[in-house]
Amino acid sequence: MKEITAIIRRDMLHQTKEAIAAIGLPSVSIQSVEGRGKQRGDVACTLQDMDLDGQVCNALHVKVKPTPSAYALEHTLPKVALYVPKRMLTMMVTDADAPLIVKAIIDVNKTGQPGDGKVFISNIEDARTIRTGDVGAGAVA
Repeated sequence: MKEITAIIRRDMLHQTKEAIAAIGLPSVSIQSVEGRGKQRGDVACTLQDMDLDGQVCNALHVKVKPTPSAYALEHTLPKVALYVPKRMLTMMVTDADAPLIVKAIIDVNKTGQPGDGKVFISNIEDARTIRTGDVGAGAVA
């Protein structure tokens, strides 16, 4: 058995749920979370992403302006940590289903931009269903 934990963009939740439902995944837990990755919460755009007046990043739909953390780097203020809102999906699946589900999550969420998310796969030693007493893979389904 495997536990798959995916941290994705908020706006990709609907498409991700549809993709894993199409595979036949029977259950998923979803949480709203905040965090930051290698970019430390900074939002950056390339010149190709900006519109003609250079003010809007089309890919991310955000105004291009200094973030509090970038401002703090240029001044004597302490660096402010920015945390980006995300969605965290947790699924317990059979070993056979894990690669299919991971591929579906990646296919839906990969844009090539920073912030696409992460997928973590962990081994699960055992599982129990409280109501029925099912054990192991039977408890996952």
